[in-house]
Amino acid sequence: MRKPSFGTGPHFGNVNDVNESRSRLSFPSNKIKITPTNSNTRIIVAANAARPASSVPAAEGRTGQNIGLNSERLRALMVERLRQKGITDERVLDAMRSVPRHVFIDQGLASRAYDDAALPIGFSQTISQPWVVSRMLSAVAENRKPQKMLEIGTGCGYQAAVMAAMCHEVYTIERIKPLYEMARGTLRELKLVSRIRLVHGDGMLGMPSVAPFDAIVIAAAGLQIPTALLHQLDIGARLIAPEGSDQQKLVLIERTGVNSWDRKELEPVRFVPLRAGIQL
Repeated sequence: MRKPSFGTGPHFGNVNDVNESRSRLSFPSNKIKITPTNSNTRIIVAANAARPASSVPAAEGRTGQNIGLNSERLRALMVERLRQKGITDERVLDAMRSVPRHVFIDQGLASRAYDDAALPIGFSQTISQPWVVSRMLSAVAENRKPQKMLEIGTGCGYQAAVMAAMCHEVYTIERIKPLYEMARGTLRELKLVSRIRLVHGDGMLGMPSVAPFDAIVIAAAGLQIPTALLHQLDIGARLIAPEGSDQQKLVLIERTGVNSWDRKELEPVRFVPLRAGIQL
């Protein structure tokens, strides 16, 4: 679920590379800060990270769609642009290279599939800008090997597919039923349904039955991070999300104890709002 992004920016690598204040926060069990944002925004800074990844089956020959699109070459060019913007985690870059972004968008937008831009997917949502996807995943995975990740805001399923190329288990929640169905169909074509558990539900509640998670990525901006999601992080795990309304910032939160979290504010971003409930 995403909206077009604003600004430009490189990659986030090392938490310590970002000149933002880091404060240890003890969140009361019923109050935790997060903001509504979706994977469609562009961020404005850069940084570093780590290595290796796995690949995702490509649906290059998808019937009737994007015939003749040399997505392998275009994905390679996209990855090089991400490097130039500061994304250095090879696991993330390999994952981005392995996922055919063009199969997640309308055929009419195929020529723009590998641009570094958010694109509409319907229902006032968008597929996230590649740089934003790589930036957020680099941040939560830096100096870690997440094996179980949760995404809030599946949208068309692109970011979930990239996550599945980085770890063994991906859980993702979409509140808009038609988008949920669209994502499920595309992920089935890519033979990823066995590795990605897709749910139509309220993302603000998370998935307590399968928590804790090694990483949580929120693709929409809220004024406060839902307490439920912070408590579904494993100790030492990270959550990344856009936070704010008119003025938003990317926020990285690390759980340091049973009732303590470290919070760091990163670059300014612009995402669609995080909403409660479901839409049929």
